Amino acid sequence: MIWIPITIAAAAFQVARNAAQRSVMGGAGPWGATLVRFLFGLPFATVFAAAAWLATPGASAHATAPFWLACLAGAALQICATAAQLTAMHRSSFALGTALQQSGLPFALVWGVLLFGDKVSAVTWGGGLVATAGLAVLTWPRGETPMRRGAVTAGLASGAAFALCANCFRQAALIFEPAHPVVSALVTVMVVQAIQSAALTAFLATRNPDALVEVVKAWRRSLGAGFCGAAASGLWFTAMAFSPVGPVRAVGVIEMPLAALAGRRLFAERLTAVQMIFGLVAAAGVAMAALG
Repeated sequence: MIWIPITIAAAAFQVARNAAQRSVMGGAGPWGATLVRFLFGLPFATVFAAAAWLATPGASAHATAPFWLACLAGAALQICATAAQLTAMHRSSFALGTALQQSGLPFALVWGVLLFGDKVSAVTWGGGLVATAGLAVLTWPRGETPMRRGAVTAGLASGAAFALCANCFRQAALIFEPAHPVVSALVTVMVVQAIQSAALTAFLATRNPDALVEVVKAWRRSLGAGFCGAAASGLWFTAMAFSPVGPVRAVGVIEMPLAALAGRRLFAERLTAVQMIFGLVAAAGVAMAALG
């Protein structure tokens, strides 16, 4: 059950990263803010992977074709998912954008079972459904927190893509070094972020160089986002090396109350009483999924 505290720590770092990314989105746009996560996270991810490799005697690399395919597919999906999530946050609020992205929970369960042969218990399925119901009410538009056109679509798209890319990353980590899951997870993070940094930098350099300039200008804030992003990814990948993605994503719903607190403190956002109540319902679903 070591994956549970690892997942909680990953969720905390992810909230911090999202807050830092959101703060640079105004000038850089969603694709520029997405690049921040990968480009400024790559140096930290490289240090984490190197330290884990040196500290683990007997680790060996299995960088086969399926490993690279899983990394490439996951990298592309994560780029799209991050941009969609930032768009959802921009069109609603930080807390509700995070909640919409948590639709990845049921998607993660479904993708894991249908595409990757994961074994998921009935209790975990029940927890996933309860948490999803809580999130559905939590994210329903209300007058106090307006949601502009496209927010829900972007949020659901980000959840589906995040869930599928997480399963791709789990497969990559299991292939690379199954005997040492921590090393395998951190090396996978490094490889994926290198792919994403190169691809997105090239894209922006040709399509939107102004966004690239804005990313460079915001380097101080971007370093914080990069560190938190690399730490979050390393912890997520490690948790998924120990457990199927569905239960990990279920426990990861704890990100929602953390995001609500961050949104209140950093962006002066508020949630209604009904939203807070159903946030507790979602938390109950998380507990069921973790115990299952």
